[in-house]
Amino acid sequence: MADWLRGWDGRALLPSVDAAMRAVPREAFLPGTPLADAYGSSPVVTHRDENGVATSSASAPGIVAAMLAQLDVRPGHRILEIGAGTGYNAALLAHLTGPAGQVTTVELDPGIAAEAQKALATAGYGHVTVVAGDGEYGHPPNAPYDRIIVTAGAWELPAAWADQLAPGGLLVVPVRMRGLTRSVTFEHMEGIWRSRSMHECGFMPIRGVGAVAERNIPLGDAGVTIRIDDGQPADADALQRALSSSPAQSWTGIEVTVTGELDFWLAGLEGFFRLLAGSDAVQRSDLVPPAFNWGAMGLLTRDSFAYLTRRPGRPGHSELGACGYGPGREQLISTYTDRIRAFSRSQEGKLQVEVHPLTYAPVLGALMQIEKRNSRVIVLTEGQVSQEAPGAMAS
Repeated sequence: MADWLRGWDGRALLPSVDAAMRAVPREAFLPGTPLADAYGSSPVVTHRDENGVATSSASAPGIVAAMLAQLDVRPGHRILEIGAGTGYNAALLAHLTGPAGQVTTVELDPGIAAEAQKALATAGYGHVTVVAGDGEYGHPPNAPYDRIIVTAGAWELPAAWADQLAPGGLLVVPVRMRGLTRSVTFEHMEGIWRSRSMHECGFMPIRGVGAVAERNIPLGDAGVTIRIDDGQPADADALQRALSSSPAQSWTGIEVTVTGELDFWLAGLEGFFRLLAGSDAVQRSDLVPPAFNWGAMGLLTRDSFAYLTRRPGRPGHSELGACGYGPGREQLISTYTDRIRAFSRSQEGKLQVEVHPLTYAPVLGALMQIEKRNSRVIVLTEGQVSQEAPGAMAS
């Protein structure tokens, strides 16, 4: 397995991560799972709720290795993991930090925590501390931590994680931002989380006190789904009716090899959502094919929606466009294609994510500003900077 694993940038893994992936037996944490599946490139679902929805899994090996590289564990580090799952990731962390280090892993479900503890002991990592509890609160008894890693999509970064991170420490967490998820490496300074690296990923939403559920709206029974985040409103019946209307489509003349961070430019608009529609769903529903094999990023109103499409351009390129359904489709398509053109003109650079307390003033000119319960997530384009110590808002 380790032979084909690569980091986010496609380069070979760090030697320490490569050694850990080779040393820890993944099958020991997936009893009853065929070896081909345990060591395959996909995640392995280990628990589902009464409705059949996955609640816990072993993440895909490629995601595991790439996030470990982001975390940059050194021998002797004290590490907190939020989301024990099978215990496999905790074993890898224990291998990386060595006998002089300490790993604490927190799991919301007591049954899953007990399974992880048993698997860790069987695999020779019984010294890992497994805690049944809510990761929202971390685990103060073993703090401070040099590294904190989260293995579920976090809607907000709890204060406890900042409180329990040692000076100079790093947090690696899949952050949910209006339906987008990125694995972000954060540093915490002067009350602000600032990103060091950011990579696209997908994770189950975090559970517990800090949970904010995603909403899935099926459009009929063909497998086409609208997924929205951040609690934004949507009229399910009206959107289902929209799909039965005739579509409209427009092309921009803009050709790309990859779409890069276009989704961030779209997510800054009102009504952002993700259209989930694989190839089977597209065929069954007669939907105009979305841009990707999973679906596309979209914009919606109460009774209409539009999403990204693409068609072959010059060799190695695709032309971007938008398709819309419902009475407001033309306006949504116009808004969508205007945003694509703005993205193209921006000569996209690296994005940076910061998380500020709500008491700090908003950052002027930010690409996105998302208010959470207790914080504000700010996405900045390359060259933009927020103040080193933002002033508090007037009360």
